[in-house]
Formats: sequence, structure tokens, C-alpha cells
Amino acid sequence: YPCTVTLEGITYPATENAYQAMKCENTVDRLKFVDIPAGKAKRLGRKIEVRKDWESVKEDVMNQLLAIKFSQDFFKQKLLNTGDAEIQEGNAWGDLFWGVDIITGEGKNKLGKRIMLIRKILREGIANA
Repeated sequence: YPCTVTLEGITYPATENAYQAMKCENTVDRLKFVDIPAGKAKRLGRKIEVRKDWESVKEDVMNQLLAIKFSQDFFKQKLLNTGDAEIQEGNAWGDLFWGVDIITGEGKNKLGKRIMLIRKILREGIANA
């Protein structure tokens, strides 16, 4: 979903673009992800040379991006409106780390779990305000 996010001084049109860009070592390569649709960014992210520390930093990158996204009122309200519903990153492209295979139900669903944690934190913040 389109969502303007700024990370390390670069503004992207979607969290997907920013996530894929952060796989790159340098700013010049990251800028390739600024003016393209999210789907194209995802495809480009599969073709680039990935930074050596990516596996150790990718979860932190995702946490930063989700914090930015859900700090925006529109997305915060959308998330809070989900109530207690389970959130899954259902997919058919085999991402069993961030998501769940929609046919087999297998997967870690790390993205869905992180979003539900953010929802919980937002609710607690509102309740304590």
C-alpha cells in the first residue's frame, strides 16, 4: 500500500521500496528504489547485490519501517480498527520468513506478528494517555 517513508535521508513511496533499498550498501544504489512502484522495487530487490550484513539487520530495518508507517495517523487508525484480528502476510510466492503460504499455512509470519505487536503497543499507549 502506498505509504511515504523516509529512512536515512531518502524518501520512498512505499515501505516495500525502502525495505528493498536498504539491502544496498550505498545511497546511489538505494536511490534506484525511489521512483518505481512497489512491485518493481520487490523485483529489483531480488536482482541487486545484497549487503553482507543483510541477514543480521533485516529485522531491525523492518522494525524501523513499521514504526514509521504506523506512526502516521491514517495507518495507525487502520491498524487499530483491526481489533483483535490475527494479521498474516499471506502469500503465494514462498516467503515463509515474513509471511505464511496461503495454500499450506506454513510460515513464521514475522511481519504479521510485528504488526500485531505494534497494534498492542499503540493500544496500551492510548489506554495510558
